[in-house]
Amino acid sequence: MARLPTVFSTTAAKARTAGSAAKILAGSGIVRPVNPIGLARTGLALARWGTGPAGGFIGLARRYPRRTAVIDELGSLTYADLDRRSNAIARALAARGVGEGDGVAIMCRNHRGFVDATLAVAKLGADALYLNTAFAGPQLVGVLERDQPALIIHDEEFTGLLSAATSAPRLVAWVDSDDPAETLESLVSGDARPVPPPKRHGRIVILTSGTTGAPKSAPRQEAGIDAAVALMSRMPMKDGWRCFIAAPLFHTWGIAHLLFAELLGTTMILRRRFDPEDALATLAEGQADSFVVIPVMMQRILSLPEEKLAAFDLEAIASRLKAVASSGSALPGDLALEWMDRFGDSLYNVYGSTEVSYASIADPVDLREAPTSAGKVPWGTQMRILDGDGAPVPDGEAGRIFVGNGLLFEGYTSGGGKEVVDGLMATGDVGRFGPDGRLYVEGRDDDMIVSGGENVFPQEVEDCLMRHPLVADAACVGVDDADFGKRLRGFVVLVPGAETEAGDVDVTLKDWVKENLARFKVPREIVLIDALPRNATGKVLRRELATWDDEAAGPNGERVAGQ
Repeated sequence: MARLPTVFSTTAAKARTAGSAAKILAGSGIVRPVNPIGLARTGLALARWGTGPAGGFIGLARRYPRRTAVIDELGSLTYADLDRRSNAIARALAARGVGEGDGVAIMCRNHRGFVDATLAVAKLGADALYLNTAFAGPQLVGVLERDQPALIIHDEEFTGLLSAATSAPRLVAWVDSDDPAETLESLVSGDARPVPPPKRHGRIVILTSGTTGAPKSAPRQEAGIDAAVALMSRMPMKDGWRCFIAAPLFHTWGIAHLLFAELLGTTMILRRRFDPEDALATLAEGQADSFVVIPVMMQRILSLPEEKLAAFDLEAIASRLKAVASSGSALPGDLALEWMDRFGDSLYNVYGSTEVSYASIADPVDLREAPTSAGKVPWGTQMRILDGDGAPVPDGEAGRIFVGNGLLFEGYTSGGGKEVVDGLMATGDVGRFGPDGRLYVEGRDDDMIVSGGENVFPQEVEDCLMRHPLVADAACVGVDDADFGKRLRGFVVLVPGAETEAGDVDVTLKDWVKENLARFKVPREIVLIDALPRNATGKVLRRELATWDDEAAGPNGERVAGQ
């Protein structure tokens, strides 16, 4: 007889109490004896401006005015600098007609301009719409026509792309040329008097990844302190840490750490582009306590030749790093173990989605004992595994994952949203709880194929392929099959220096999958490819693989998808 299903919210009832939250906050260094005048000023800022970017960063400017807030390629800024700069920019934007309820699109890489724009927009009570810096023209056109921003703040490199996509007014943030045109930086020398609090608090609008279709705009209101408590219950984040945020700030994971900074007084280290060698140098030179990444960034670092890795004092970097915070996609193969073997047991992987934000967290113990698990549900979070009719499934059985927390989005700007059952929102994934109490995500519910009457999820097969010594990267998609209805087609990137014929690889890797998984999970074919198509957050663009053109490939099948 199957056991009754379990609803996981926290590991103990006391973890839901205010006392438990206070203990978590105290452990992070947020709750501690402070100057009562500074505390009162911080409280007043939050009361007047709310708990979003405006209130949070104004409070920090009053509490820690001289603390370094941002370090980027242009130098450093204090929290007082950010407050002054965003005041001047907000007043300049207001003079251009931007006001409460307007949308301002931000298409910037990771640098001070992104932070300046976010704070200025929030101080006006406008909504910040974050555009993916890897968007192509058609995607931009679709998003901008749908959301109709009053202004677009962008890096100079995107000028041509945006000019072709929209006639909306624009303002340049990061400048690469000597163009004397008015820029975001030129506005900071203007009137920097405090801006009157708006009646309406602005929203943050995050775009979905668009890996299987057009990206959707997912707005959310201000997060309460419970969201930070939830993450800190399973991941160390401390007041005053130096955090290298390598994950794109426009992504849910990147912006989350920008928002955590308003609570923790973090010194944010930013670089406009990710390069694995530069990242190691930044970690060493910046003496980062934490490192915010997406999985593909760890893959690229570990893929560096040994002679390049040897140029850095990896032991010193590892001893300094207290948390490597990963999210955005599943950790493929044995990536977690390989990373921790090299950089120590400080890796934390967060499972979630744009719509539900966080859902579960795997800490180093989870990743050592069960590298393929998504860990456990954090404080203040509920999760259920439901069947197609919305009923709980028995423990150990797979079903659709539903999550409840303080950061569920409020519905897409274009209308509609995710399915909600008893206050819990669907993540769009299928998973199960293991006997160890950990969550195991089997894949996207729309990625699953039925092959010969059996359910097959690409992620399991991809993980298997990734464990073969010839394979550097892998992805699978469903294709039609005359005998089984559907079969998987595998796309594989070989490790550098691997010399073998495509036919040999096909047989070798099929045999490998057959030895480790059920026969119906063996891909019908293996295609060699130079690089998997990914978006800026590292997710594989499966729609490009699904429309793969065999005739466009090279003699051995090798090609970069999408080209």
